[in-house]
Amino acid sequence: MQYRDGQTLPLEAPGGTAVSLRLSVNARARRVSIRIDARKGEVVAVAPRERLLAEAVAFARSKTGWIAERMQSRVEGRPLEPGQVIPLHGRDTRLEATGTAGAARLAEDEAGPVIRSGGEGEAFARRVENLLKREARAALVARTDIHIAALGLKPVRVSIVDTRSRWGSCSPHNRSIRYSWRVVLAPPAVLDYLAAHEVAHLVHGDHSPAYWSVVHRLVGDHRPFRAWLRQHGQALHAVGA
Repeated sequence: MQYRDGQTLPLEAPGGTAVSLRLSVNARARRVSIRIDARKGEVVAVAPRERLLAEAVAFARSKTGWIAERMQSRVEGRPLEPGQVIPLHGRDTRLEATGTAGAARLAEDEAGPVIRSGGEGEAFARRVENLLKREARAALVARTDIHIAALGLKPVRVSIVDTRSRWGSCSPHNRSIRYSWRVVLAPPAVLDYLAAHEVAHLVHGDHSPAYWSVVHRLVGDHRPFRAWLRQHGQALHAVGA
């Protein structure tokens, strides 16, 4: 069977549970792999080339036990609403409604950080998300500029997006970096690592030892930060989903 990029297939996990398997071609991938898209509740099979999608499908079918376990443990999304507590820069931050039509504002009181916003329902959530994106842009642009200066590179264009799974991506040919705004929810050291990770791709487009050497030069041992994202990534993607 000929598979194609973007194709969706049914995948039966143990217990008769059916999940969706989406096929994805990523030229930067070094091997076939699978991952869980927690926000969409589907499995993604990744291959570096389209002709290897069949191998990726076979790999996914061989890992149905692992897939079922991960799907059962995934964090359900929750909209941004008053009374909720979310992480921001790694700190628990309360969401409060002001009863007005004003924009969201970040403040601090005796109980800790709080985001106060006007609007109701979707309008409240949109205002809070806009604030989080502004916080993300400010932090990520600052850390990106610092790492670029450390490597003696030219400035790049930074975009803040809401990706389903990837925390960031770098396009060296047009000198642009895209970041998921959700990384602003993580501790500052994790956000700093992500900025270093993407800036290092301006030097090496792969994940070779030479690439990781550049990352190490910028932030030291990167393994704790990668482990943190693996452990907490689903929870971050559930915020506001």
